[in-house]
Amino acid sequence: MEFRWETSRDFRKLTYFITSTQRMRRSEYYLVLRPKDRRTAILKLAVTIPPDFDVEIKPSDVKLCYMTVGGMMTRTTCQEIIPAVVEVTDKAVEIFPERPVSDKRPIGVYMNLFNPSSIGMFQFNALAQAPGDVPISGYLGSWVIQIDPPD
Repeated sequence: MEFRWETSRDFRKLTYFITSTQRMRRSEYYLVLRPKDRRTAILKLAVTIPPDFDVEIKPSDVKLCYMTVGGMMTRTTCQEIIPAVVEVTDKAVEIFPERPVSDKRPIGVYMNLFNPSSIGMFQFNALAQAPGDVPISGYLGSWVIQIDPPD
């Protein structure tokens, strides 16, 4: 169940899958962008990091992939790695693919890391820059991820 106190038509919920929701456990994050979530190819993808998400993210732990989106009978997986340069700052993970990524297949950001020590809901936002003359990143949507206390 997900609560959002201020509903807005500007908020777009994106699909994700994580292997563990318990705090301080190793988890694989699959932050998915389906073709319907974006209208153009992507030249640069930025994923904002919530300020209270107290996790060290290393560029080597992040990959941009073509994804298989799971469901009831299948699991979300990284199908093929897209060559890209990854930069991590305090506020965002920035991904620069070698060439623009088409909007025809599902893509995603794969991260292998430890969940934060604090519990709660964390909102990651996806910002993408399309090829063209104007280098402005546009909002694609948000992944709202919940971290639970241990059993």
